[in-house]
Amino acid sequence: MPIAEPITFTEHEIASVRWSQDGLATAIVQEESTGQVLMLAWVNEESLRKSLETGRTWFWSRSRQEFWCKGETSGDRQFIRRAAYDCDVDAILFIVEQEGNGACHTGERSCFFRDFGSGATPGAL
Repeated sequence: MPIAEPITFTEHEIASVRWSQDGLATAIVQEESTGQVLMLAWVNEESLRKSLETGRTWFWSRSRQEFWCKGETSGDRQFIRRAAYDCDVDAILFIVEQEGNGACHTGERSCFFRDFGSGATPGAL
């Protein structure tokens, strides 16, 4: 069973993040063992801080206007093994150990399971 371990950070690093007008930054989640991109979500300062402090992924839901910890209801939890920010300091990358079936709410391992040219209708599950 994976163990959550805090990720070291400084207050300067948190203060340096360039938040959108809505106070959000993009968070990309990638699986440590495969390199597969699992999902994209949003963090604000509080959810980023909570993610780093707990070693679990916490996000801000734009639709529900609330925090959520990945896997608390599904059991498909994410344990952060590395956290990084991009060159513009406006996007976060979480490298995680994925527990359970996967990251997508549809039951797929990755949210990016539909390829262009595959004939799948965008928006259709």
